[in-house]
Amino acid sequence: MRNPVLPVSDPPLSGENDTSDGKGVDDRLFKGSAMTKRGAYAALSYMACAVMLVLFNKAALSSYQFPCVNVITLFQMVSSTFFLYSLRRKKIISFAAADSFSGSASAFVPLKTLFHTLPLSISYLMYMLASMASVRGVNVPMYTTLRRTTVAFTMVIEYMLTGQRYTRSIIGSVGVIIFGAFFAGARDLSFDFYGYAIVFLANITTAVYLATIARIGKSSGLNSFGLMWCNGIICGPILMIWTFMSGDLEKTISFPYLFSPGFLVVLLCSCVLAFFLNYSIFLNTTLNSALTQTICGNMKDLFTVGLGWMVFGGLPFDLMNVIGQFLGFLGSGLYAYYKIIGK
Repeated sequence: MRNPVLPVSDPPLSGENDTSDGKGVDDRLFKGSAMTKRGAYAALSYMACAVMLVLFNKAALSSYQFPCVNVITLFQMVSSTFFLYSLRRKKIISFAAADSFSGSASAFVPLKTLFHTLPLSISYLMYMLASMASVRGVNVPMYTTLRRTTVAFTMVIEYMLTGQRYTRSIIGSVGVIIFGAFFAGARDLSFDFYGYAIVFLANITTAVYLATIARIGKSSGLNSFGLMWCNGIICGPILMIWTFMSGDLEKTISFPYLFSPGFLVVLLCSCVLAFFLNYSIFLNTTLNSALTQTICGNMKDLFTVGLGWMVFGGLPFDLMNVIGQFLGFLGSGLYAYYKIIGK
């Protein structure tokens, strides 16, 4: 019996309100729309989780000066795996796209399927590490500005891996986003070459990760929860060994605020939000597309920039930056419009 509370990235049943593109007529936002209601809900959920997670990660790394990015990533991964294990054991969720609970509770995912998702897990690990490291190097407003260029990398990677092509309207809206990003950062007085390089590295790994989700996620027979489980099972031990060899675990034990109530609350919220963020990323990418997921990341930047300015500061008011931010949001809005109307 399908669970109506926890949606997964299952394809619609064959013959059920089918159209030529495989999306049910009754599930669309409106007649002629290229986006479904579930796709819209997934996009909104991602944007809400992403805004809060960036701020909590920034608080842990900057406000509390926690020195170990990899340890936070490890905590998030272990927490997500534990959540999935508990939900699967209680049969609240399933890992298979068919929503079947007939498999062995101890196996969860067949070994063959686990190996099939290995490229996805490796790209996920690189994405997590690069994204966490990129938050520290630059201030929040400029971080979100530079991250908008991910859309260009995503289009290239999607074309290379899946042959995905886009209309002129979509390409034009992406061009507006990229121009706005460079315009906004043209007079950033806090320029840091290393920090900017890490952000662009995060952009590349994000593009590869999202395109890999779109490709492997649909061929593995797993839903969003199953893909998250495979990521945790494969990447968790690797990251644990890495943090031990690099000395990050020792630094964490000697961290002066390790048992501070405020730091523990920030860390707990970061782990919970990371779980829901990863789930919404899988859901949004499989229901919509990797590019739509990237554009959603741009649209939520309006709130991230505003909250980042108020909470953390780090970037003085500048007219060019404001105009660049506006162009980025305009491009994201145009993409959303063309996506919804199906052009």
